[in-house]
Amino acid sequence: MAKKDSLKLNIAVIHPDLGIGGAERLIVDAAVELASHGHKVHVFTSHHDKNRCFEETISGTFPVTVYGSFLPRHIFYRFHALCAYLRCLFVALCVLVMWSSFDVILVDQVSVIIPLLKLKKSTKVVFYCHFPDLLLAQHTTLLRRVYRKPIDFVEEITTGTADLILVNSKFTASTFANTFKHLHARGIQPAVLYPAVNVDQFDEPKSIKPIFLSINRFERKKNIDLAISAFAMLNALKDGDLQGCNVAEVSLTIAGGFDKRLRENVEYLEELKSLAEREGVSERVNFVTSCSTAERNALLSQCLCVLYTPKDEHFGIVPLEAMAAQKPVIACNSGGPVETVKHGATGYLCEPTPHEFSLAMAKLIQDTQLAEKMGLEARQHVTESFSRTIFGRRLNRYLVDVARCKRD
Repeated sequence: MAKKDSLKLNIAVIHPDLGIGGAERLIVDAAVELASHGHKVHVFTSHHDKNRCFEETISGTFPVTVYGSFLPRHIFYRFHALCAYLRCLFVALCVLVMWSSFDVILVDQVSVIIPLLKLKKSTKVVFYCHFPDLLLAQHTTLLRRVYRKPIDFVEEITTGTADLILVNSKFTASTFANTFKHLHARGIQPAVLYPAVNVDQFDEPKSIKPIFLSINRFERKKNIDLAISAFAMLNALKDGDLQGCNVAEVSLTIAGGFDKRLRENVEYLEELKSLAEREGVSERVNFVTSCSTAERNALLSQCLCVLYTPKDEHFGIVPLEAMAAQKPVIACNSGGPVETVKHGATGYLCEPTPHEFSLAMAKLIQDTQLAEKMGLEARQHVTESFSRTIFGRRLNRYLVDVARCKRD
């Protein structure tokens, strides 16, 4: 066993766009942890904006090389998937031609590049499946279905060529089996590797304020409308003090990744602002776009609770970050949060309705000591089960085992 653990590998990591988001957070954590185990790690991507990225990607812990940033992300705001495939194929081709063999290549999100990378027979490929892309894509019209049909077919075929498939939750593992039926019939089963959070980056909460915090990319699938509507419903409570906190003094902060290049980000932010106006709470809803890690941590330190609104989210890194910062989480009772949030102990799992969310919010407004107690248990829960150290140890074991199979 000691001999296996001492194996040092040359590892490449390929990720489509090294911006700010849950998938990017996982890839950065993977690179940091693999480097800490003594492996030589090199990250390749098609886009890396040093003004909009995680600090670790520019700190020198591992090199980041960009290929294909000149390629389009969309064609007249359409064909995003096709463009993503082409950009990743270009990155993979550059890695294949311009770099010597790697022991292991870790790929996520775009599986189409796996067969290309495996042309170098001495290289093993590990694919991290955050969620089957064909389920995230829209198939609402005949044209979209025709467009997606070959892409969906290629996704299943190429995913099955990986030497090892990892997924981010048991929920995603079951979805994988139900979606990729041919792979499941062949006995191809992914292993579950939960994403993690660096618990040490969060300080002890200082002055807690009556602020609810939502952290998500400004995308419609994140269902941020729910946070605004639930917050507005708090006004239905009787005016007056609630354990020393007047409802009128409570505010909502909506923060998250925002990319002005993406039309959906721009449009959805305006939609959310309009909703806050219609609900009559715009003066108490604050929007923070693309905050830095330090700014996000400061927001977490001050808030009372974090609202996590996506329904059927395949995992969700935000609840882990919130609990690591000693904050309870109110999340939808579906998907990944069911596996991370302990209902009634580290937060509340609710039906995705404004009424249910507002009732949970009211409990914490009325009893801030309950919020503090939940926060303490949340921190312990994350430390024991979802720390970056545990994630890194498990990922290292998977990659070393794959590499050993190659060498044996």
